[in-house]
Amino acid sequence: MRTVHKTCNLCEATCGVLIDVERDKVLAIRPDENDPFSRGHICPKAFALKEIHEDPDRLKKPLRRKGKDWEEISWEEALEEAASRLAEIQKKHGDNAVATYMGNPSVHNFGTLFYSQFLLRALGTRNRFSASSVDQNPKHASSLFLFGHILSVPIPDLDRTQYLLVLGANPVASNGSLMTAPDVRARLKDIQKRGGKVVVIDPRRTETAQMASEHHFIRPGEDAFFLAALLHTVIEEKLGREGPAASRMTGLEDLRKLVRPFSPEAVEARTGIAAAEIRRIAREFAKASCAACYGRIGTCLQEFGTLSSWLVDVLNLLTGNVDRPGGAMFTTPAVDLRTLANRTGNTGHYDVWRSRVRNIPEFNGEIPVACLAEEILTPGEGQIRGLLTIAGNPVLSAPNGVQMDKAFSRLGYYVAVDIYLNETTRHAHLILPPRWSLEQDNYEVAFHGFAIRNTAKYSPIVVEAGPGTKADYEILSDLTLRVLEKKAANPLRRAALGAARRLKALPSPRTLLDFLLRTGPRGDGYLPWKKGLSLKRLEENPSGVDLGALEPSLDQVLVAKSGKIELGHPLMGEQLGKLAGRLSKKLEKKNGELLLIGRRELRSNNSWGHNSPTLAKGSNRCNLIMNPYDADRLNLKKGEDVNIRSRVGEVVTRLSVSDEIMQGVVSLPHGWGHNREGIRQGVAGKNPGVSANDLTDEMPLEQVVGNAVLNGVPVTVSGVEA
Repeated sequence: MRTVHKTCNLCEATCGVLIDVERDKVLAIRPDENDPFSRGHICPKAFALKEIHEDPDRLKKPLRRKGKDWEEISWEEALEEAASRLAEIQKKHGDNAVATYMGNPSVHNFGTLFYSQFLLRALGTRNRFSASSVDQNPKHASSLFLFGHILSVPIPDLDRTQYLLVLGANPVASNGSLMTAPDVRARLKDIQKRGGKVVVIDPRRTETAQMASEHHFIRPGEDAFFLAALLHTVIEEKLGREGPAASRMTGLEDLRKLVRPFSPEAVEARTGIAAAEIRRIAREFAKASCAACYGRIGTCLQEFGTLSSWLVDVLNLLTGNVDRPGGAMFTTPAVDLRTLANRTGNTGHYDVWRSRVRNIPEFNGEIPVACLAEEILTPGEGQIRGLLTIAGNPVLSAPNGVQMDKAFSRLGYYVAVDIYLNETTRHAHLILPPRWSLEQDNYEVAFHGFAIRNTAKYSPIVVEAGPGTKADYEILSDLTLRVLEKKAANPLRRAALGAARRLKALPSPRTLLDFLLRTGPRGDGYLPWKKGLSLKRLEENPSGVDLGALEPSLDQVLVAKSGKIELGHPLMGEQLGKLAGRLSKKLEKKNGELLLIGRRELRSNNSWGHNSPTLAKGSNRCNLIMNPYDADRLNLKKGEDVNIRSRVGEVVTRLSVSDEIMQGVVSLPHGWGHNREGIRQGVAGKNPGVSANDLTDEMPLEQVVGNAVLNGVPVTVSGVEA
């Protein structure tokens, strides 16, 4: 028997685990007490690593559609067909006739994250989509507008802060998001033990809110009003203080004028939070020795998502808490994607081109996924006819899943890189399954970049994959070279690419990772006398290397062309003007209408893991939570089935009644809905739940980057008989 050190990659927490193996059979998974970051913490999701590895439903060989059935084919035949068919569509209809979609799991795998970029460039399409537009793009937009780089995201320094203000996030359940932080529960308790305070603003009394110092309900989608009122109070009462960023900020007078309308009294009715409470929170936050405001998915997935994300950062800036220990700081990871992008000038961009049907601006080279179905279904020049998805399930994760289903069924050719025949890939003509996590080595390059502490850790292969399987990078690099070969106009170039494909010319992930570590900010620079990082050093420290607490780094992070942090950014000024125009308008609500929000469960991450018996067991978690007042008003009883209707669809699920949700709001978890025909996930099929995204609407979009508005969806709820 042997024990292998691994990082769990089933959520952003990157917890260290020890995996006991005997003859390539996984015996047990347990926490790694010596991991300097996770410190012996794991959650139930870690045990799914073994169950997914052993899952009989997991695909291991390429599948090709044959009528209503599927047939296994060889890798050579599959890769050749995929490249030929995609290149054929592009030759006939143009590069943009093929679209790509990158799912959330892609960023958890080093090979997928890097080698997919080669393939995307080979395809050359502007129709690129990803899960980021149903998640985090507003936060990246704020970083671009303030600091000049989409990856310059300020991270709450949880281990040193004295005041944490949380909006639209439930890190106790998620272990952070754009804030890699294992065992958040213990870290929040530590804030309180050292005399600090945790304040949560959320329409639901979440797991995080239950252990916070205080919790305030807020109406869904109104976070920007609350944050603008905090800024109004800080500026008008002269509560701001100088911090490390003070000399770099410009536009304070413009900002003062823009937030003047947002007094706490003016926003009280919109937010549902008393003006006196807003003023108190602003004063406490500003006067704390160090504080951090953290807003996440709830603040992103609403009409003013970018503005809300920007206001979070500006609040941290004006109170002197950006780049200050205990405030909102920047990670300096061993593999620094931000610095790599700086060297190539690719720091992010906005509105360089627009979508064909709705004229929606691109953000960082991607169109919002809320536009994907219409781009497939709407005829005309530039119509999407072919698709490549990588580790994604947009039928369950994108708005209006019924329409997405319809659109995918009409594609001319669709290739999926995925380990499951799921709600989305059932529409594919070809599925290319990569090896599972335990069969591949890994380095969590993305999440080290958003971590609350600087660490580095390499995860080796745990068990050798069976014959006839391929790693993610092998599939993607082979497809890249084949696509380039098919698209090459010059015969000599075609021949050269064909030879390169046969020789596997792209470097291996190990080679690439070692290069990035050694040339990174903490690397040895290939100098034998320098005590820096290399892949060899990480392998000698299997539990990981602690690189210390977050350090002031604004001088390296700020790459805006002006060299300044622009508080009077014209686009954000325009957004504040639009928000101010809403102050005089009454909140309109149709008779019986409720506002639907999502929620995150500890044993669930989007649609991942629902085929794991350990994660699926227990009581039904896909239920609708409603406040007792609303249940009485609608004559609905706990435990009965209810019908939930929106503009785009309806679903039936079990009702749970609790005062954890505010009046006028209901909550349904996302990632479920495994009751569609044609999937091969036996455990998920027995516990299907319903898809919240069969209710969410693809038409309302966030005002700047076009994220889907999944927070505060108008619905009606009635008994099933009615």
